[in-house]
Amino acid sequence: MKKQTVVFLCTHNSARSQMAEGLLNMLFKSKYQAFSAGITPRQVNPYAIEVMKELGIDISDNRSKSIEEFRDVTFDFVVTVCDNAKESCPFFPGKKILHKGFEDPTNFNGEIEETLSIFRKVRDEIKVWIINNFDKK
Repeated sequence: MKKQTVVFLCTHNSARSQMAEGLLNMLFKSKYQAFSAGITPRQVNPYAIEVMKELGIDISDNRSKSIEEFRDVTFDFVVTVCDNAKESCPFFPGKKILHKGFEDPTNFNGEIEETLSIFRKVRDEIKVWIINNFDKK
């Protein structure tokens, strides 16, 4: 059976979309192949790498990608994960479009443990959302 393709989009492709890509690829690797991209890519956030490592998911070799790299690809699912009230999410055509705004953990400025706590919270929210939305598809 052919895997369904999913792209997670956010502004910088540095945290939320990277974590979502890693989570879907780990949780449902037999059913889906996930990718991620952003409008203005930046380096993958080291805190995102750290909190994913805690779940046994290594995204340290991931790179932040522009949506332009996927312009000619038609995905089964296009998922925007950024909050429209705070930033401009990219629109990208796909067979099914989903949106779930998650807090941007990169906006938090605090001590290392506080920052990791925020990243864990967002990671866990993304994980629950993925399970609830992709387990039965």
